[in-house]
Amino acid sequence: MEVLKVSAKSQPKSVAGAIAAVLREKGAVEVQAVGAGAVNQSVKSIAIARGYVAPNGIDLVCIPAFSKISIDDEERTAIKFQLESR
Repeated sequence: MEVLKVSAKSQPKSVAGAIAAVLREKGAVEVQAVGAGAVNQSVKSIAIARGYVAPNGIDLVCIPAFSKISIDDEERTAIKFQLESR
């Protein structure tokens, strides 16, 4: 599954476009975010992407979960959003 990493500085419309493109191509995508700002941008992006794919008959479903990732040899907790079409 393709993983998109979102930062607090990511533009929600750009991330939403990437989410929509991967969803149309592969049917699923994972979005990872570390920190409150990144999670905020991710949620906004998911809401926008849902509007992008709805006219194509794609019902975007989001499954949130915690994930451990390594950044600079340091373990951090990330939030991952598994996005699927139903």
